[in-house]
Amino acid sequence: MKKRRLQLEIEGIVQGVGFRPFIYRLARENNLNGWVLNTSGGVLVEVEGNQKTLEMFIRQIDEESPPLAQITTIKSREVSVREDSSFVIKDSRKTYYTQVQLPPDIAICNDCLHDIMDPTNRRYRYPFTSCVNCGPRFKIIKSLPYDRPRTTMKKFKMCPECNTEYNNPLDRRFHAQPNACPLCGPQLWLKKMSGEKCLTRDPIGLTIDLLKKGNIIAIKGIGGFHLMCDATESDVIANLRTRKRRPDKPLALMMNKLTTVRKYCNVGSMEEEILTGIRRPIVLLDKKGEKLPRNIAPGIRYYGVMLPYTPLHYLLFDKGIEVLIATSGNVSGNPLEYQNGGVFENLKGIADYVLGHNREIYVPVDDSVVRVVGGKKRVIRRARGYVPQPLMVGGLDNGLALGGDQKNTFCFARNKYAFISQYLGDLGNIDNYNNFKLMIDHFKELYKIKPDFVVHDLHPDYQTTYYASFYGDKIGVQHHHAHIASCMAENNIDEKVIGLAFDGTGLGNDGNIWGGEFLICDFKDFKRGGHLNYMKMPGGDMAIKEPWRLAVSYLNRLRYDKADIINLLRIDEVEADIILKMLNKGFNCPETSSMGRLFDTVAALIGLRKRITYQAQAALELESIADNNTEEIYHVSIEEKGQKYVVNTDPMMGGIISDHKKGVKRSIISSKFHNTVIAFTLEMCRLIRHKYGINSVALSGGVFQNKLLLEMLCAGLKEQNFKVYSQAKIPCNDSGLSLGQLAIASNRRKD
Repeated sequence: MKKRRLQLEIEGIVQGVGFRPFIYRLARENNLNGWVLNTSGGVLVEVEGNQKTLEMFIRQIDEESPPLAQITTIKSREVSVREDSSFVIKDSRKTYYTQVQLPPDIAICNDCLHDIMDPTNRRYRYPFTSCVNCGPRFKIIKSLPYDRPRTTMKKFKMCPECNTEYNNPLDRRFHAQPNACPLCGPQLWLKKMSGEKCLTRDPIGLTIDLLKKGNIIAIKGIGGFHLMCDATESDVIANLRTRKRRPDKPLALMMNKLTTVRKYCNVGSMEEEILTGIRRPIVLLDKKGEKLPRNIAPGIRYYGVMLPYTPLHYLLFDKGIEVLIATSGNVSGNPLEYQNGGVFENLKGIADYVLGHNREIYVPVDDSVVRVVGGKKRVIRRARGYVPQPLMVGGLDNGLALGGDQKNTFCFARNKYAFISQYLGDLGNIDNYNNFKLMIDHFKELYKIKPDFVVHDLHPDYQTTYYASFYGDKIGVQHHHAHIASCMAENNIDEKVIGLAFDGTGLGNDGNIWGGEFLICDFKDFKRGGHLNYMKMPGGDMAIKEPWRLAVSYLNRLRYDKADIINLLRIDEVEADIILKMLNKGFNCPETSSMGRLFDTVAALIGLRKRITYQAQAALELESIADNNTEEIYHVSIEEKGQKYVVNTDPMMGGIISDHKKGVKRSIISSKFHNTVIAFTLEMCRLIRHKYGINSVALSGGVFQNKLLLEMLCAGLKEQNFKVYSQAKIPCNDSGLSLGQLAIASNRRKD
């Protein structure tokens, strides 16, 4: 049979994942000759043999690639036959590695897990065991190309045995840059917060004993420190909350195995798949009763749960512990601690001990958070296990989008890929802002980026707007337009849509705070097709932290007198006087159309939550108490004002107050409220479709993290024959803004 030779250009996540040895083994199994090497864009293969075998080879590449590899394209072309006598792995081409897609950090694989649990294995109980199929990647890379001297493993010289593995193409540790063993690799240490080292040959064993005694320990993982403690003792959890200044916000759990998760949570097959997969995010799961202390996740119906994802984590569960608190190692609101020096200073007074090691973390990255909603895996916080994997999006220019100031991410594009940073927190904190700047510089250096322009939110007081001011070519993009554009970009929509942008805040074009928006938009422009009626926010941002102020505002608007307001809300007369005077004089009472604030107002009106200690607390608790057995709704009216439809929620609020005064259960009120929001949203979409002829609806904004609302609204829209688009790969909250900003700016620049 006639011999042919093909050249294959393979793009995607194909470096640092064992791809070249995979190609090498595959070629040898098929008796094919040629070579494979890394290039600036991925992997290049030349291979020769008969037609049938070559076809099988290409099919096997696509179907049997290593677990961490993600192939986006395979381009094939015929070249001249060279009669090679073997198949070899060639040295990488010495070009800039600016097109390379880096793999994220991945959970320990089953082979390495077997190694650390096997007493006869030289890596028995070694907490830094990894191979090409697992372990740290993004967080240890300083620069490209991805070689050991350019990672934080540089200082660890491999012993002869590790070196042999590293250079053997048939070994699963071939060119595994973090490869190490107890003789030559990183080492653990356990210290008191004074910095004094604990004298022990078994720091993991001592750590377990200390956890069982109620201590709080800062434990260094792949991307930073966790604060870990016994999750079965409410007193220990209360102590952590006091020290961390986190009175109510749910604490993440790490459980030893899937059977334990099933014991405490309701878990579906898709959720099990995520929990045990290679990314290992925190997964939000409905509680199965209250078998664990109530102060883990007070007031809400689910836990945030993850399984161990490093060798160290597995070893912590080696002496009978089933479940641990594993919350971010920081004071609430501050950046994640990831450096050995900083942990003793910044977590002093919170942790009792530090279990650390001497492998540097170059890039701090939080745990990702995922929830299954409507049969889809939806990312709520995109970080470890997902970043820096890009999203394939067409039409993006070489710019840098800075996102918003809350739940920040930034985004840049190259060719058809959008690279979105890890979750960076709220930039109102100066340390978070400094970390934001450092991460932009790191990405620029890593990928050799020189953006032609920057994109920022229109809010003049945002830190991102200030950062953009130092650039010449800058483009401002409205907050809610960016939300809808991020949904459109993820779903590759290039048509006009009805954009439902439901969130808590965002500066509108009229100078008010928007957030209950029905936009008519594409990637270039938008107009407001409708919105919620405005309400006053006495004290501005203080009304977000103290929703009772919003309740006073609404009651005053419905002409309740002071005595009724005090009686209904059970607030102090002095407090009521101050807010009512502010409202009557219009002093520091910005107006908002925010859906998020509407949820807060309802929670305060029915006495569920007057003050919050973390973002969206009132809305989460309102969702959690909803009784899904009622289909009743409250009355609302929709008014056409000029070219817009406005939802008048006053009748609904009146109905809620009436129900509350009659003693109707909060769970029923919450359910009726959710039903009403869905009902008026469907009616608004029908009106806009009739008026403008648009049948596609895109949903975005943090309010759509509400599982009940999203599932019921999507079902209702589909019943009305709308095409419905929502977000799954990219968060619908403000972490998705940067992608939308870049999509809008890129399209505007084409004019």
